[in-house]
Amino acid sequence: MNEEIEFILDTAKEAMNNAIEHLEKELRSIRASKATPAMLGTVMVDYYGSQTPLSQVANVSTPDPRTLTIQPWEKSMLQTIEKAIMLANLGFNPMNNGDVIMINVPPLTEERRISLAKQAKAEAEHAKVGIRNARKDANNEIKKVDISDDMKKISEEEVQQLTDAFVKNIDDKFSIKEKEIMKV
Repeated sequence: MNEEIEFILDTAKEAMNNAIEHLEKELRSIRASKATPAMLGTVMVDYYGSQTPLSQVANVSTPDPRTLTIQPWEKSMLQTIEKAIMLANLGFNPMNNGDVIMINVPPLTEERRISLAKQAKAEAEHAKVGIRNARKDANNEIKKVDISDDMKKISEEEVQQLTDAFVKNIDDKFSIKEKEIMKV
């Protein structure tokens, strides 16, 4: 096979893999039935003037399925971390006991489960758009390559097979997450 075509296919595959990785990251941050440190993954803390991820200024753990504990590396960061959690607007009410911050994660209501499932679906659709954009870019690049029409057609079919495989992967990941969210 032509080296240019192989490069185009590799580039498309890399872009599609990036879309999947982004989807996985987004799905991890969507809360399911139990507390996980990933729920606080978007929290940024003002650490001596710079915005720093919470995981870099404290240890976040889950002693039980309904509780998150945040143990800052420096005790002076307790109020700052508490404020950052409130500002992140995740719907949590942090409690500071002077040593650690504890967050009780309430069970999800049916309405909230449906809302989270919709959010997960939107993320899956966003990932599919990324996959389709990678397909479109690859097909446009294939059209520019100086090869026979038959080779172009074969290459475009390969890109489509790649696209179909990645879209199926997205659908599988979404359905797993949806079951996880809807499980009471």
